[in-house]
Amino acid sequence: MKPIKILLLSLVVIILTIVLALFVLPEKITNPVLGATPKDWNHTTFWYEPWGKSGVHKGIDIFGKKNTHVVAPVNGVVVFSGELKRGGKVVAILGAKWRIHYLAHLNSYTVSKGDIVKLNENIGLLGNTGNAAGKPPHVHYSIVSLFPLPWLATSESQGWKRMFYINPHTKLISR
Repeated sequence: MKPIKILLLSLVVIILTIVLALFVLPEKITNPVLGATPKDWNHTTFWYEPWGKSGVHKGIDIFGKKNTHVVAPVNGVVVFSGELKRGGKVVAILGAKWRIHYLAHLNSYTVSKGDIVKLNENIGLLGNTGNAAGKPPHVHYSIVSLFPLPWLATSESQGWKRMFYINPHTKLISR
């Protein structure tokens, strides 16, 4: 074999190993709002409708005092930090099992795209930015799978999208 083919084959094996490793790594998860308990969110708002312009609520809202620390709910890599019209100040973290942990309405954030974060590491402060302006401070927390989980799809409104969304409430109370 030519050296270039061996190099390319080795690169493919390394990439596949990394991709597969992210599927089998255990997903350790924690509540992203420091000190919050299950009493600080409504257990039935995941996939609740009607919910504003998005139609259904694709996460949970964890309430607390403004400027309470918001921590990384998982080990991972920050894939987005910035501002969005509806989400306000947002941080998105790619964690194990190829899942994006999306945290919105922050008052501020302390991480940047590409940062590696550890479980419970401070990433920002609780707020009410974006379409949460004028509402009690909270973080909107969604877990999005980059790979579809077809058994989660339903016949509900936007039910086909459910195969990409995991209920954070279920993950947080089962830890």
